[in-house]
Amino acid sequence: MQTTTSDPMEPSRVFCPNVACSARGQIGAGNIVIHERKRQRYRCTCCRKTFSARRGTMLEGLRKPTELIVIVVTLLSYGCPLQAIVHAFGLDERTVASWRDRAGAHCQQVHQDIVEIAQLDVQHVQADEIRVKGCKLVAWMGLAIMVKTRLWLAGAVSLTRDRALADRLLQQVRRCAEPLKALLVLTDGWAAYPGSIKRAFREKVKEKPGRGRARLCLWPELHIGTVIKRTQKKRVVEVTRTMSYGSQEEAERLLQQSKGGNVLNTAFIERLNATMRQRLATLTRKCRQSARRLRSLETGMYLLGTTYNLCWPHHELCKPTHEGRACTPAMAAGLTDYIWTMSELLHYKIAPLPWVEPKRRGRRKKQAQTPAPVVQSARLRPLVRLRKGVLCSATG
Repeated sequence: MQTTTSDPMEPSRVFCPNVACSARGQIGAGNIVIHERKRQRYRCTCCRKTFSARRGTMLEGLRKPTELIVIVVTLLSYGCPLQAIVHAFGLDERTVASWRDRAGAHCQQVHQDIVEIAQLDVQHVQADEIRVKGCKLVAWMGLAIMVKTRLWLAGAVSLTRDRALADRLLQQVRRCAEPLKALLVLTDGWAAYPGSIKRAFREKVKEKPGRGRARLCLWPELHIGTVIKRTQKKRVVEVTRTMSYGSQEEAERLLQQSKGGNVLNTAFIERLNATMRQRLATLTRKCRQSARRLRSLETGMYLLGTTYNLCWPHHELCKPTHEGRACTPAMAAGLTDYIWTMSELLHYKIAPLPWVEPKRRGRRKKQAQTPAPVVQSARLRPLVRLRKGVLCSATG
């Protein structure tokens, strides 16, 4: 009886990552063959370059077992302190920190490849910022969420709470949204938000035909709401809800469509802020995991946000009033149809853009033509060679 074993290496599902290859990013084109099974390397028949099966993943260049790396990154995404992981697995603290940064950088690329190019009908967006007290620094983390699907849309980190932070955050939300759709954006009372929202959600419109510059116009169905809470002894005593731009009636209609409540609120982004503080160790108040660098804070944010979108079933979305099944925010938004595992996320490969033949520079070569015979006068015959110090004519 003949038994068949499944081959872990499948060239038909692999693309060439070489940027200079004319077949880069093409899956199933027949240009990928197995080069070495022991080290799991492939070879492209077009560019004749070899590459590892881990090329383009978070695991590229790492020698530790894959199962150990996946477990450590999973614990980091759930807020496990770094010292506890070091003590449990006998790893070096710098190794765990390096894996966290690598996983966060990889998740940032995954977020850009899946969420930012999705062109979603977001309808209702809430934005807020978190004050992060680190080691000898105070940073700000801006976050934005799509209320209908609880999808984390954007995040930005900065040392200052200024207009540049709000612009970066809203520009990232703009890349995720489908153009010229009805949109309600709710924020707190920070004065920089309304201007940043208007700068992000506008399009070029050519009012008159012919020559001339196009005009930047706001989306016709853009609505901006502001929710200001006044606290006294750590308790909310007054809430002021106003419309900074747009119509109150249209804002309430978008609230009903997105199931975001009956009045203007920022409850959903505040819940996401609490999730971030709970599961990102550097955001926990009064702890020994305070952030020291902005880059580590940003990679941790992307690690948590991407796993929140793709790997964690959302409790509210599982209720019968929403999806009624185990569902992640990415599933509710239609970006995927199943719950991702951490291993699938870390092994996700981003295909490069298709190869485009470069344009040839310079003038085109003229077609070769047979030159006509030139008749020269005997008096104007050129001297063409020098032999033994004597100049000789062309006829010798």
